[in-house]
Amino acid sequence: MGTGLWSEVFAELHRGRVSTDDEIAQAERALGFPLPDSYRGFCRACGAGLAGGAIRIATPLPFPAADLATRAEVIAHSIQAALALLEAPPTFSVEGDDPTVLERACFFGEAEDGSFLFWDVTGTGEYDIWVLAPDLETVRFGAESLDAFFLRVQGEGVRAVLGEAAEPLPALFEGIEEAVLARGAEPI
Repeated sequence: MGTGLWSEVFAELHRGRVSTDDEIAQAERALGFPLPDSYRGFCRACGAGLAGGAIRIATPLPFPAADLATRAEVIAHSIQAALALLEAPPTFSVEGDDPTVLERACFFGEAEDGSFLFWDVTGTGEYDIWVLAPDLETVRFGAESLDAFFLRVQGEGVRAVLGEAAEPLPALFEGIEEAVLARGAEPI
């Protein structure tokens, strides 16, 4: 499996444990929708790892700490629990003014700053990527595909996605190998 498009997105690409077609199909069954083509390509070419030194994308794997279906559930539950602790329900500030985007969210990534990436899982093919900011109230549009998202955060567009204080991320993907993922975790 070549890195193709992804070697253009990441000038420095060190593959991690990539997802197999069976693992991708299993994740689709667990989540109940087809995964976007750009994400599928990412899973096959890049695998588990850290993008731009700051963003971890969950991929279909037999290791819960990195697995897409497991992480999607854990992130959603954690966000719901955090919101339940607030004295008043949050007033979401959603780019484009469609707060229902959160009702269709499937979380698939997290950033070092505390942001969460999610798809608006409507339609077919690619799903729009959105970012829930660390304040758990601000929702920004990320991009229309995963490759476009990474290209955007590598440039000045990062501020529109991760906030005004954000600096462009390096075009770097640092993979995590299977042996590292397997340490301390039983496969699922």
